[in-house]
Amino acid sequence: MKPHNPNRVPTDVYLSFVSSLFGNRLTLLAGVFVHVIAFMAVAAKTGAVLYVLLSLAFVVTFAGRMLTFRIFDKIDKEELTRAKIEWWETVYVAGATSTAAILGIGSGYAIFILGDPFAELACIAVTMASMVSVVGRNYGSQKAIDLQTLACCLPMIVCSLMALDFYRAILSAFLIPFGLTTRAMANGVREFLYENVIAHRQISQIADRFDTALNNMPHGLVMVDASNRIQVINRKAHELLKIGDPDRLKDRDLGAVLRYGARYSFMDASQPELILRQLTQVAEGSLSRTLIHFPESLSLEFSAKRRADGGAVLIFEDVSSRVKAEQKILHMVRFDALTGLPNREYFGQLVQDYLAKHSKKTGPLGFMILDIDEFKHVNDMRGHVTGDHLLCTIAARIKEMAGNAIVGRLMGDQFILFFPHANDEETLDIEIRKLHSAIQGQYEADEVTFLVSLSAGYAILESNAFAMDEWSVKADLALSESKSRLNGGITGFEREMDGRYIEQQKLKADLREAVAADALHLVFQPMFKADGTRIESAEALARWVHPEKGSIPPDAFIRLAEEMGIISAITRFVLFKACSECMTWPEHIAVSVNLSARDLRDSDILTVVSEALAHSGLAASRLHLEITESCLIDEPAAVRAILAELRAHGITIAIDDFGTGFSSLSYLDTLPLDIVKIDRSFVRNIGEDTRRLKLLRGTVNLARELGLKIVIEGVETQEQLALLNKHRSADLVQGYVFSPPVPSQDIVILSQNLTSRRSSMQRRRAKVA
Repeated sequence: MKPHNPNRVPTDVYLSFVSSLFGNRLTLLAGVFVHVIAFMAVAAKTGAVLYVLLSLAFVVTFAGRMLTFRIFDKIDKEELTRAKIEWWETVYVAGATSTAAILGIGSGYAIFILGDPFAELACIAVTMASMVSVVGRNYGSQKAIDLQTLACCLPMIVCSLMALDFYRAILSAFLIPFGLTTRAMANGVREFLYENVIAHRQISQIADRFDTALNNMPHGLVMVDASNRIQVINRKAHELLKIGDPDRLKDRDLGAVLRYGARYSFMDASQPELILRQLTQVAEGSLSRTLIHFPESLSLEFSAKRRADGGAVLIFEDVSSRVKAEQKILHMVRFDALTGLPNREYFGQLVQDYLAKHSKKTGPLGFMILDIDEFKHVNDMRGHVTGDHLLCTIAARIKEMAGNAIVGRLMGDQFILFFPHANDEETLDIEIRKLHSAIQGQYEADEVTFLVSLSAGYAILESNAFAMDEWSVKADLALSESKSRLNGGITGFEREMDGRYIEQQKLKADLREAVAADALHLVFQPMFKADGTRIESAEALARWVHPEKGSIPPDAFIRLAEEMGIISAITRFVLFKACSECMTWPEHIAVSVNLSARDLRDSDILTVVSEALAHSGLAASRLHLEITESCLIDEPAAVRAILAELRAHGITIAIDDFGTGFSSLSYLDTLPLDIVKIDRSFVRNIGEDTRRLKLLRGTVNLARELGLKIVIEGVETQEQLALLNKHRSADLVQGYVFSPPVPSQDIVILSQNLTSRRSSMQRRRAKVA
C-alpha cells in the first residue's frame, strides 16, 4: 500500500497526516535556537553580515509558522474538506521549505564565498542535522520531504561545483544519495504508519460493528473465562440483570457481580447461586436451557456453551411475555372463563394432587355436586347476561363458604366440591350439610334480588376408595334423588342407589332395543264434543310393555328416552303408526301426536311429518301436533318458524298442558296455534273452588277471543262435565268421563256406537213428532 498520491488516501487519514505536521513544536523551537546560534557564531567569526540577516530570517519564519500553527489548532477539523486540508499542507510546506532554504543558502555561501573552515563546518553540520530531523516530523507529507531536501542540498551542491574544487565536487555528489535516502526513509515511515492507521481503522470499524451488534441484539450476552471472570457483557445483559455499568464489569467474577445485584437490585438472595448452578448444568449439557423467574414478573431463559479455552458464553432473553401468554392459556385451559373456578378436568387434577401429597393420611373424604334449581328460567326471564352475573355471584359465595374444600364448576349450573380428610364421617356430614344450608337464600345480580335454592348430592367414602369417575356417579345419583323429592334438598349417597342406578341403566338398554325393534305400541284417548255425541280427534299415546317388568309408566320411559337422546326415534314411530291407524277411522276423526322439545330443535321434523303423511296417505288436516311450553324455552324463534311451516301445510297445531309453565298467556298471541288444551289442574275441584272455576273461565274466554279452539283435559266426573257445559267452557273434552285410552280399533267401535245412538235418538224424535 503506497499512498504517494494524497487523493488515494482516505480523507480522515490524510487529515491525521497533515495534523502530525503541526505537532512537536518544541523541536521547531530547539531547531531555530540552534540555527540562530550557529549562524550568529559564523557571523562573529567571519564578520559576514549575511548571517545576521539569515538569523533574523530564521526568527521571522519561525514566528510566522507558529502563528499558522495556532490558527490550525483553532479550526474545526471535522469541517475540513480535502481541498482545505491540501491548502493547510501547502502552508506548512511553505514555512518548512523556507527554513530549509535559509539553511541551504547559509551553507552554500560558506562553501563558495567565505571559504572559512569553521563557517563551512558550522553551516553544513546544522543543515545535515536538520535534514535528519526532516524524516521524524515531516513523514506525513511527501511534498514537505522533497522540497526541504531540495532546499537544503541544492545550494550546497551548486556552490561546491562553482568552487571548482574536485574534492568538494565529489563530497557534494554524495548529497544526492543522502537526499534520496532521506526521501525513501520518510516514505517508508509514512507507508508503515499508513498501513497501521488503515488496519487500526478497520479494526475499529469491526469493533464498532461488533459493539453495535452486541448492544442492539435482543438477547443478553455474557462471556466469561475459565475462572468465571467476565470478559464481555452487552448492554441488554446489564438492563435485564441490573448489575451495574458494563464498562466496570470486565474481569469481575460473575458470581460476585450477581451477588452484588441480589443485594442492590431486584434479585432474591438465592437466585445468584441458582443461576450459576443451572448455568453450569446447561454448559455441561445436562440441561439444554433453563428458565428462571425473577421478581417484578420478569422471566429469563438462559442457554450456555463451553468455549475451547474453558470459558463459556452465556445467552439469555426476556421471555416474560411468552410466559405470561402461556400462563394465560394454561389458566384458560384449567379454569372456567365465567366463574374463575377450576373446570372439571383441573378440579380432578387438584384432587389427585391433594391425595398424592397426603397419601399417608387417613379419614373420610367428601364429594358433593350442587345444582341450581330452575336456573334456566332466570335466563329466559332476565336474559343470559343477568344469568351469567347471578352464576358468578353464586360461585363466589360457594367458594367463600367452602373453607378448605376444593371447588370447581362441573358444567352449566352445576358445581362440584371435594372435602379433604375429616376426623370422622359424622363431622364431615355436618360440614357438608352446613355448607349447603349457608349457600341457600337471596342473591343480587344487576340490581335484582333472586331467591335461589341449590339441590345437592354427596358421597362420603374412605380415601383408599377414591376414584374420580366413580365418586362423581355416586354424588350424581344422590343429586338425582334430591331433585326428585324437592328443590333445595340434599341427599347423601346410599348403597341402595347403586342398585337403582344399575337397574335404570339396564332399563335404558332395554328401551333402546325396544325402540330399535318397534316394540312399542299405541293407544288412543279420544276427544269428544262437549255433549259427548261425537269423537272429533284421538291423542296417540305410546306404551311399552317390558318382557320382564310388564307395563312401564309412560312418564318413566319417556323421561329415559329424553335422557338417552332417542325421543325423536319414538316420535317418528308414533307419527308413522298414528297416521296409518287414523286411515282406518271415520274421516271426521283426526289423530293428535305429541312432539318433544328435541323434535323441534331443527327442521328434520318437517321431513318426518311429510314422510308419515305420504306413507299413510292421511290428509294433513287430519293430523294434529301437540307441543308443550317446555319446547319453547331454548329457541323460541326457531320453534315458531317450524310450527308456522307445519301449519302452512294444513296441519293443526295445539299447545298441550296449558297453564303449567311460565309466561303461558304470551304464547297464545305469538305462536301459530289452533287449539289450546287446558291442563287437568284447572278442572280439579272446580265444583268446590270457585276461584279455580273463575280462572278456568277467564282463560277460556281469552283463548276464544284469539280464535282458538278449547280442549279441556282430565275431565273425570259427570259433575265436572256438567259444570263445564253449563258455562260453555269447552269445545272438546278429553278424560275418563267419556273414555280412557283405548286400542285403535276401539276408536272405530266408539264412533259407531255414538253414530248408532245418535240415529236412535233421531228416530225417537221423529216418532214423537
